[in-house]
Amino acid sequence: MIDERVVLVDERGRAIGTEAKAAVHHAATPLHLAFSCYVVDAAGRVLLTQRALHKLTWPGVWTNSCCGHPLPGEPVEQAVRRRLADELGIVVDAVDLVLPEFRYRAEMPTGMVENEICPVYRAWWTGDPAPNPAEVAACRWAEWPEVQGIPDLSPWCLLQLDQLVGLPADWPVADRSRLPAAAQL
Repeated sequence: MIDERVVLVDERGRAIGTEAKAAVHHAATPLHLAFSCYVVDAAGRVLLTQRALHKLTWPGVWTNSCCGHPLPGEPVEQAVRRRLADELGIVVDAVDLVLPEFRYRAEMPTGMVENEICPVYRAWWTGDPAPNPAEVAACRWAEWPEVQGIPDLSPWCLLQLDQLVGLPADWPVADRSRLPAAAQL
């Protein structure tokens, strides 16, 4: 079992320390590094996941394919691959950076806060995922216009939809130099 720690960052995206993942999310969650990934298949569909019902933040909510936190010293692209394998049984060769500067803060009705600098990636994969029930309650493939019309997605996913222009195959690959310093490993 990995002793998961998240990378804390300052307002400019520079690493300033770490904190245990189990202790970082609360009503005063510090700004930290995360990522989101959209898995796209050969037909251009996007894999949506429903967060496990016991998750601390947004349990049972539908969202993009995979989210997570890079471990200290772990390149974000490697963390994306690790979490795709852990959560969905998906192994991809490469991931594309599409939104290097995405950042959000969202508060649940319970007062729990997410506060993340969260670069967004796209990964190509076709098949039937094998979701880990500790992480994912359900998953399904959806056409991009359908995804854009779902009103009750996670708050980070809804914000990302505003910035992901066109079909997933058309999203331009972003320059890595636009990543926050903490993500440029």
